[in-house]
Amino acid sequence: MKLQGISGARGIGAGTVYVYTQEEICIDRTPIEEAAVAGELHKLDDAMQTTIDQLTEVKAKAAATMGDAEAAIFEAHIMIAQDPSLLTSIRQAVESEHKSAAEATEGVIESFAAMFSAMDDPYMRERGADIRDIGDRLLRNLLGMTPRGLAHLSGQIILVADDLTPSDTASLDATVVQGIVTASGGPTSHAAIMARTLAIPAVMGVGDSSALRTGEQAVVNGTDGIVLTELSDDEFAQYQEEGTRYRRVLQTMKESANLPAKTKDGHDVLLFGNIGKADDAAKARELGAEGIGLFRTEFLYMERDELPNEEVQYEAYKACAEAMDGRPVIIRTMDIGGDKELKCLALPKEMNPFLGYRAIRICLAEPDMFKTQLKALLRAGVHGQVHIMYPMISSLDEVRRANALLQEAKDELAAAGVAFNGDTPVGIMVETPAAAMIADILAKEVDFFSIGTNDLCQYTLAVDRMNERIGQLYEPLHPAVLRLIKQVIDASHKEGKLTGMCGEMAGDPMATMILLGLGLDEFSMSATAIPMIKAVLRSVTVDECRHMAAKALTLGSAKEIAAYVTRIMTEKGIEL
Repeated sequence: MKLQGISGARGIGAGTVYVYTQEEICIDRTPIEEAAVAGELHKLDDAMQTTIDQLTEVKAKAAATMGDAEAAIFEAHIMIAQDPSLLTSIRQAVESEHKSAAEATEGVIESFAAMFSAMDDPYMRERGADIRDIGDRLLRNLLGMTPRGLAHLSGQIILVADDLTPSDTASLDATVVQGIVTASGGPTSHAAIMARTLAIPAVMGVGDSSALRTGEQAVVNGTDGIVLTELSDDEFAQYQEEGTRYRRVLQTMKESANLPAKTKDGHDVLLFGNIGKADDAAKARELGAEGIGLFRTEFLYMERDELPNEEVQYEAYKACAEAMDGRPVIIRTMDIGGDKELKCLALPKEMNPFLGYRAIRICLAEPDMFKTQLKALLRAGVHGQVHIMYPMISSLDEVRRANALLQEAKDELAAAGVAFNGDTPVGIMVETPAAAMIADILAKEVDFFSIGTNDLCQYTLAVDRMNERIGQLYEPLHPAVLRLIKQVIDASHKEGKLTGMCGEMAGDPMATMILLGLGLDEFSMSATAIPMIKAVLRSVTVDECRHMAAKALTLGSAKEIAAYVTRIMTEKGIEL
């Protein structure tokens, strides 16, 4: 039997299925009496302290098994749990609405999580799961239930779940868990990110996973996004051998992570990292990143009751610039959508937020807020090679209006006698078909392009890649997408500008040779993907890649292109 899903982490894993389920949380919604309020508040305080203690322990375990960068998510969880606004909101619901502590917690957590889950950026949208993870832990402590966890697993396991939270994955042992399968989620879910960090093959979004039963043998093909069962002993043994070989290849790649990103014929390629916080920059450097191709700034807005001021932002951008020690740091201006229930910014509800009031559209409508961020970025440029990048551009007018506000920010800093870098490079994300089609015009107005393939693919193909029912239609190697990418690169090169890529496609080894052949100058990706992409680049010549790209552009479908890439990689002995 074969289940089709979405690739979350590459590789082959074979083992025995373990279906992970949790005792359901049941909440009594009967209003409490006034006399019971004090007792409920005491229970809440005790449960919150237990939650913080548990998260501190989980953070220490995650640091020991996965490293400080991965453990940082639990530091963020601790900060959220200690956020006075969270506890205050729960207490108010108990005191004024006479809800039990559990019911009040459930409602407040869901409200907080909804702010993230409604995000247009898939990465940010998945962070709603982090908030719900904290709420789940707090509720279980309130109700005297056992916390989530997978530390008890042993043997060679294929882990199957509806979804996995950070608390679930913190205790995963990569020598035990050979593969992960989730019914929901996609490549930017926490489960997928952790699977890639731990090099565990993973398939996400299979939909109904009830066909997989605890105790049966299964194979996870994370590369192709499929799960296989009902295999013969010989077939199962063959997949086990493939999985072992894949892990050996990955280890070799990691050991050579700091070798130059240089093709066989001596062509240097820029490999950068995507990060969400300044603290992530050090991990990117460890894995071979030569710069930061995308610093998402949304967390600065989402973690606060009030808009982050210039100093708060300046310190964050400065920290990242200093961590990269003179290497390029491309910082994307605020990319938040129009249906966000942000505590710091009132935004209207919308029928279609993916096509609505978001990103640069909000910034241009809120010039004071935008200039605050621009000033912080300009000031941070004194401490390193900071680049500013505008998201969601679809017209020349947007670029010119944004640059006019940037000039105002410079003028105001100069008038105040504040140090800043007046020559800070400015670029745009090319993530709408409109921007791709007028790339020749836009290239005259900016210093660089960075192609955001997540949205470019989504808008070009009219496919929501987080929708499990149509996830298979999301095809980055689709001929239409490749032709748009080529058009953008050609337009930038004609004006003597560089084009990078910061979407998931940049970290997909199936696309590496084609993208280099199309002329892509810089690849930016999750840091854990860098060793694999570097290994591909060191195995090829530029001429080979150009020939491959030209051939790919003549093919009629993503499947034909993928088959062609697979054949070439096999012929060249590239094992991925």
